Amino acid sequence: MELDLSATILGVVLLACAIALLAGSLLRSAAKPAAETHFPTQNTGAVFLFDGDALIDCNAAGRHILSQSGIKTNDWHRLIAFLSPYFPDLDGLIKKLPQLGVLAQTGAADNGKVILLEAEINAGLTRICLTDPDIAEGPGLALALAHHAMQREVQDLRKALAAAPALVWRESEHGDIIWANDAYLLLTSSILPKGQALSWPLPRIFDRSAAVQSANGQRQSVVMLGTNNVTKTLWFDLQTHRDGNALLCFASPADAAVAAENSLREFMQTLSKTFAQLPIGLAVFDKDRKLQMFNPALLELTTLPPDFLTLKPTLVAVLDAMRERNLLPEPKDYSAWRRQITELERAAAAGLFQETWALADGQTFRVTGRPHPNGGLALMIEDISTEMQRSRRYRADLEVSQSVLDHIPDAIAVFSASGQVIWCNQSYTDLWEHDPATGLGNVTIRTMTDHWKTRAAPSALWTELDEYIHTIGLRQAWTKDLRLLDGRLVTCHIAPVAGGATMIAFHVQANPVAKPARQQVTAAAK
Repeated sequence: MELDLSATILGVVLLACAIALLAGSLLRSAAKPAAETHFPTQNTGAVFLFDGDALIDCNAAGRHILSQSGIKTNDWHRLIAFLSPYFPDLDGLIKKLPQLGVLAQTGAADNGKVILLEAEINAGLTRICLTDPDIAEGPGLALALAHHAMQREVQDLRKALAAAPALVWRESEHGDIIWANDAYLLLTSSILPKGQALSWPLPRIFDRSAAVQSANGQRQSVVMLGTNNVTKTLWFDLQTHRDGNALLCFASPADAAVAAENSLREFMQTLSKTFAQLPIGLAVFDKDRKLQMFNPALLELTTLPPDFLTLKPTLVAVLDAMRERNLLPEPKDYSAWRRQITELERAAAAGLFQETWALADGQTFRVTGRPHPNGGLALMIEDISTEMQRSRRYRADLEVSQSVLDHIPDAIAVFSASGQVIWCNQSYTDLWEHDPATGLGNVTIRTMTDHWKTRAAPSALWTELDEYIHTIGLRQAWTKDLRLLDGRLVTCHIAPVAGGATMIAFHVQANPVAKPARQQVTAAAK
């Protein structure tokens, strides 16, 4: 009994000790903070562990440094950008780290403080450590680096704003200018009256309502007194940005843009005046074939209403309206008309379209299509009715003249100053059995004399004709006879005509009893 009681008491004691040991272990585990990094919390400086460009781990000082970088890329580039002012060739040195194994580099901050950088590669991981000999703990180094970085950034921003050509200023909610960059101050000083200095708050250059309403951009001008008391106008494009109750304003110089717009406006006005005086109708279509510009001559030629053209109709709509007014050649069917419009557009875009339209009322239009920049199309319509009438009348006069000359019994041939045949009548064709108009090449006086020699007795006339026709200067008319092989006597009258040309008239003498050609030649030889 006593032995059993002793064993029970011993078991209870052992169980209590085990519970106490377990509770102590749990309490110690709860009291110990969870590890936030692979690096000791008391490590001096900032430590980073990278696998390539990917950050594996860093201590508290390292996280603080990365949080101060303004680069919005991966952690590796953020760290390199943050440390580049202290270590200019850091990226190149890190790339050489696989060959070097271990790297130790010192860098100096703007205030002369020395910073030590240590880097090594182990098992494919890159470990970078930053330490400051004057600061014992890592967070202090991070704060110092962040402070230096902010100072440097402020200096860079000040330099950038001072060198900026644009005017930058800040307005309070009451409209007072509480800050401005150098460009604003210089312009303000130049437009102040003589003897007046800058005061606080700064003078306003632009109207406040204009500045407030220029969130989407507004152009304003400033008039200043230049050399020789000549006023000069400066143009600016205003932009504003609301920052709480304050207003951040920007004014970019726009003198070049204003000058370019004025030049373009003057050029367009000159073109408009020129187009307005052209007798040719002009219609310019854009790449979507919508009418963008037309001149008054188009209204006169097409009789289209101005309100219709100002609505920017398409090319097809304009041609349809002209067709309704019988200003287009009428096709056999409407489908053929649509195909013709498509071919017109395609040919005009290629710069190959030119047609003559004969209208039902007797008018004649010459229509020319030319490509326009940016895929556009220019259509020119010219009324050539008078020209066509003059051409028809000229052709009719030529036909009448030719008919009259063809009834003249004498054979007539006209040669140019170079010796080419330019005209002959029907009597010439009947006499010499030769029509120069049927030849494929140029018929000259030598070609003609070779033909005449085959049908006439030998004569010195042929050589004399060639010399006379090619003679330059004053010439006298002359006459000479020749005998044809059939015995007929022909009188040749040669005379100069206008333009250096020469006329040769062959008159056959009356000879009711004609001798055979061979007897005539024999008699002439005796």
